[in-house]
Amino acid sequence: MRTLLVTGGAGFIGGNYVLRCLSQNSDLRIVNLDALTYAGNLDTLRPLRGDDRHVFIEGDIGDAGLVSKIMAQYRPSAVVNFAAESHVDRSIDGPAAFVQTNVVGTLNLLQCTLDWWKSLPSGGQAEFRFLHVSTDEVYGSLGETGAFLETTPYAPNSPYAASKASSDHLVRAFHHTYGLPTLTTNCSNNYGPYQFPEKLIPLMILNALELKPLPVYGDGLQVRDWLFVNDHVDAINQVLAAGETGEVYNIGGLSERTNMQVVQAICDALDRRHPDESFGSRRQLITHVTDRPGHDRRYAIDCTRLIQATGWRPSVDFETGLQQTVGWYLENTSWIERVRDGSYQGERLGLGDKP
Repeated sequence: MRTLLVTGGAGFIGGNYVLRCLSQNSDLRIVNLDALTYAGNLDTLRPLRGDDRHVFIEGDIGDAGLVSKIMAQYRPSAVVNFAAESHVDRSIDGPAAFVQTNVVGTLNLLQCTLDWWKSLPSGGQAEFRFLHVSTDEVYGSLGETGAFLETTPYAPNSPYAASKASSDHLVRAFHHTYGLPTLTTNCSNNYGPYQFPEKLIPLMILNALELKPLPVYGDGLQVRDWLFVNDHVDAINQVLAAGETGEVYNIGGLSERTNMQVVQAICDALDRRHPDESFGSRRQLITHVTDRPGHDRRYAIDCTRLIQATGWRPSVDFETGLQQTVGWYLENTSWIERVRDGSYQGERLGLGDKP
């Protein structure tokens, strides 16, 4: 049975990765290491309770003793690193935590992985992979045209993006300096089931359901490329199987939308599926608020390298994916309630007043 070490596998993308991989592969075991910070949620992994192919370990990628012990005990053939602090607004309020996890934690994970990889026989070394999941935000902001390529110079504009850029550079350095067989993916904005409600789409769905204001930053014309999370999962597995070590692959949904278009689409979807006749259109809940500091104007991904190398293409268009996402949140109120029992209740973050 093949074993993967997945870090951050109780989070949004990592949790979807674990669920989808185990549902599709009967001969796969996943060792899931997650620190269970506010965005980590064991409820996401509830369908795997009692499944021996899923081994959950609570812990930090910065814990060298724990990571080394996991490597020796479970002998993974690949590491897929999702573990990260990932919310831009939170990085504005508290950048130190992002440096600690995304930079120092990734460095430790790389060092432990390198030590493990060196202990393998030559055949095991050749088959081993370290796949690092990153973001398109490392590239900075685009103008009205163009798209990010894997060769686009890094120009991060938020503490979050800077911390991810640093981790990307460390991954590259471990490949070129030590020969560790690494792969890096830089993805666009993900959406789908199990996403923590600080992010745009789930926050707007839940606020709109409760007829609360829908805060849109600035003029709402910032553009993002939206990627359905299961398409992202499939792309990662394609890169893991067919990617060239040492290379970077951009993953996008080929679905550019302004933030305002996204929020309006959520309002319209909820009006159709969960109408409130006494209130009318939820679009009237949209409220423009002061933009966040350093807000990038536009992201767009060029996936040509990935498509040519693996044949992968996104299979879910934005309209279909949004309908599925809205439906999931309508049908999983118990998951939402348990997530919102914590400290985050949908308040505004990232005002820049907590350096």
